[in-house]
Amino acid sequence: MTLSAYHTIGIIIAGVGLAGLGIPVVAAADEAGEIAAVRVATEKYKDVNVALGEGFIPAPPGDCVSAAAEGLPPEMGAMGIHYINPGMLKITATEPRVDGESIHTDFLKPAILLYEPQADGSLELVGVENLVFQKAWKEAGNDGPPVFAGRKWDAMADDANTAGDEAHNFASHFDLHVWAFRDNPDGALAPFNANVTCENFSGAAG
Repeated sequence: MTLSAYHTIGIIIAGVGLAGLGIPVVAAADEAGEIAAVRVATEKYKDVNVALGEGFIPAPPGDCVSAAAEGLPPEMGAMGIHYINPGMLKITATEPRVDGESIHTDFLKPAILLYEPQADGSLELVGVENLVFQKAWKEAGNDGPPVFAGRKWDAMADDANTAGDEAHNFASHFDLHVWAFRDNPDGALAPFNANVTCENFSGAAG
């Protein structure tokens, strides 16, 4: 059997497996392709100094966001430290919550970078994120949330009836995480990543 024949069989088997899980093969391939493009475009930010040089700063208050700290099951993991680009987010206020006018949706040029603190004090890039403020997004004529790789962005707004801050100190917004640099058992576009931890976080980033 030729190598091309083995390759064809492999594709068929993979497709059957995905279909059995209820995942459209084309959709899965499209998501993987888009995430791969994001990885290539943002790899330079593995060096946090590059991010700082381009205007990224730790999002106020500079903490490491974990599921446990948000009152969620600890096994969900963490998001890490968010480094935001105020210019791209068009920040207009930081109190009482970070607010702005961003409707930026390009993941090849993300407005937020996600870093995991390491034991030696360094930061490891694990993913990227974009965020649009709901008020600005709706004023721009949009009815529903943005979509990336076939997935609607998450709607985030703080619930005053819970102890955690579901909006993570931001005004009501839509956001989406892309775990381009760290495998996520819950999916590459899930909000939290069980393979990310804040255990090495020692204080406000900055």
